[in-house]
Amino acid sequence: MKKTIVLLAFATLLTPSVLAGGKGSKKTKNNVAIKYLNDNFATYDKLQKTIWANPELGFLENNSSGLLKQHLRENGFTIEEGVAGMPTAYVATYGSGQPVIGFLSEFDALPGLSQDTVPYRKPLKENGAGHGCGHNTLGVASTAAAVALSKWLAANNLSGTIKIYGSPAEEGGAGKVYLVREGLFKGVDAVLDWHPSSVNAVSTNGGTAMVMVDYKFYGKPAHAAGNPWKGRSALDAVEALDYMVNLLREHVPTSSRIHYVIPDGGFAPNVVPEYARVSYYIRSPKRDILNTLTEWIDSAAVGAAKGTQTRVEKEIVAGTYERLHNKTLSRLIQKNLETVGGVIYDERERKLVEELIRTTGNPDSIIADAAKVRPLAEFPKEGSGGSSDVGDVSWVVPLASFGAATFAPGSAGHSWQNVAADGTTIGTKGLLNASRVFTLSAIELFTDSKLLQTVKDEFNREVGPDFKYVPLLGDRKPALDYRVTK
Repeated sequence: MKKTIVLLAFATLLTPSVLAGGKGSKKTKNNVAIKYLNDNFATYDKLQKTIWANPELGFLENNSSGLLKQHLRENGFTIEEGVAGMPTAYVATYGSGQPVIGFLSEFDALPGLSQDTVPYRKPLKENGAGHGCGHNTLGVASTAAAVALSKWLAANNLSGTIKIYGSPAEEGGAGKVYLVREGLFKGVDAVLDWHPSSVNAVSTNGGTAMVMVDYKFYGKPAHAAGNPWKGRSALDAVEALDYMVNLLREHVPTSSRIHYVIPDGGFAPNVVPEYARVSYYIRSPKRDILNTLTEWIDSAAVGAAKGTQTRVEKEIVAGTYERLHNKTLSRLIQKNLETVGGVIYDERERKLVEELIRTTGNPDSIIADAAKVRPLAEFPKEGSGGSSDVGDVSWVVPLASFGAATFAPGSAGHSWQNVAADGTTIGTKGLLNASRVFTLSAIELFTDSKLLQTVKDEFNREVGPDFKYVPLLGDRKPALDYRVTK
């Protein structure tokens, strides 16, 4: 019975109303693209699981990037590699002429989240990396959609260009910012984005703008017991800075966030630390407030250095804009997400998800939520929560995002539960649903010029005539070693 339900869910995509394309468009062979996705479960199941089994951190994703490029190349895409100074970044292109529709692809993993596909904590490699944000499925879904659309363009002998952006180091490295800064989105009419999730829903929250800053302090070493007065502790400076920042929390807007870790604090308690480094994430829904907070913390760092007679250097590691969601594109994606539907678990998948839910701390999570599509939420005036380099893209080209269920309902972001679920067929089902939503949405954009013009008109109104993109990370080169153990 469950198998029959899955087949019926796929069959709804092939109804005449769906095959007709968008309003005002001529009928096209949409089923060519959808049939390709339905027929190639095994292809993309293997691809995502291969990336999952070999998790690579930001800017180090040589194998993951290579697998996606190879698959695109085999399907007729031309690939520009190593773009914007990032060895694992690429732009893959198929077709020619207008319109130009882009897709975002990510493939970096997170440190410390190695995990087997079991409902209890079991790292495959102690302290190893893992795909707790599901980027093993993210890039594969975008790739599958791009390939499906290329077959649709060819079958219908239509003009139009597909671009897929291989974007490294989303987790803190801000890879897309460098793509934007290099002008690689110029001439693109719209960009479609998705992210693995525990629910199926269009994104409306703009998130927060963010700057990642390292403050490096330099002092003088000395014997901590024999002659400490000859030393100047860089760690003292870090602690002084952190203390001042913790005091200023009372006086910053409640929607802002400031968090830090101390990656380098010395080597032995009996040696006055000559060098120490603290790494900050500073966030706000508004870039002007973010800039003010950053200047305030900069001043505190200078004060900490003066007070401890040390020297401080500031390095902006990454910086990202808040997201600007295109409402017209979002409504288009909502319609097609409702057409595609959610994930239907088989008995094995259901058992794994039920056991994972018990470990999440959210026992009231409903397993059936993965099969549902949430209604389109309101677009808040101010974003909240996390940050992403997708934000920068959204300010230079119309963009909309959505989530598809590849995780167990109730799972926290960046969790071992996510790694356990999305490395199975649960992840594959979710990513192929995302691919179908991409495909149906892109077909409407390719065939309905009025719809696409509405998308672009809204974008131009939202950014305003005086907007000029200025990257928050300045003119620095990509931090290619930010995940390399020092």
